[in-house]
Amino acid sequence: MEGVFTLFGSLLGEGATLVAAHSILTALIVIWLAFKATSNLKAVPTGYQNVMEAYLGGVIAMGKDVIGEKLARKYLPLVATLGLFIFVANVLGIIPGFESPTNNINVTLPLALVVFVYYNYEGIKKQGVVHYFAHFAGPVKLLAPLMFPIEIVSHISRIISLSFRLFGNIKGDDLFLWVLLMLVPWIMPLPGFLLLTFSALLQTFVFMILTYVYLAGAVALEEEHPETAPEPVVDTMGAV
Repeated sequence: MEGVFTLFGSLLGEGATLVAAHSILTALIVIWLAFKATSNLKAVPTGYQNVMEAYLGGVIAMGKDVIGEKLARKYLPLVATLGLFIFVANVLGIIPGFESPTNNINVTLPLALVVFVYYNYEGIKKQGVVHYFAHFAGPVKLLAPLMFPIEIVSHISRIISLSFRLFGNIKGDDLFLWVLLMLVPWIMPLPGFLLLTFSALLQTFVFMILTYVYLAGAVALEEEHPETAPEPVVDTMGAV
C-alpha cells in the first residue's frame, strides 16, 4: 500500500518491484521451512519436522473428506505448497515493515491460474478430452446447448473467485491494520493482530479446500472405499 513504510519499499520504492521482493521473500521463507524440517529427519519427529508433519497430516485429513485419502496424498504436494506460500504471504503483512504479496491481484491471479490449469489437466488426463468436456453438457442432451456455455463460464469464474477472494480479504486486512495503527499505535492493536492472524489462516484454508473440491470435481471420483457386500448365506440344503 502506498504511504505505508516497508523495509523493501525504502530501498526499492513502490510498485511491481516491491510486490516481487515480498513474493521472493515469501518463497525463500517457505523453502527455508522445508529445509529445516527435512535436514535432520528422525523416526520420532521433533522441532520443525514435528510441525511440518502435523501440517501435512492436517492437509491430508482435509482432503480425505473431499477427494479420498489416496488422491488427497497424490495432490498433497500442490495443495500443501500453495497453503504454505499463501499463509506465509498473508502473515508477512502483519509484521511491521513488510507487506503481504497476496494483497496484490498480480500474485493471487497466477495462484488461481495454477489451480485452474492443473485440475483441468488432471480431469482430461483421467477421463479423456471428449468424456471430460461431455460432462459440461449435463445429463439432458436437449439442454446441452444451454448447459455447455454455462459450465464454461462457471469454470472460468473459479479463477475470479479464487484470486479476488484472497486478494480482497488480505487487502482489506491490510487496510484495517493501517487504520488501527494510526488510531491506536501502541498496546491496543494487539487484539487486531490476533484477528488478522486468524483471517490469514482462514483464507489459506479456504483456498486449499477449494483446490481439493475442484480436483474432486475434475476427476469425477467414485467412492474410494465402497461398502463390501455381505456374504451370501447358504442354507443347510446348499441353496443360496
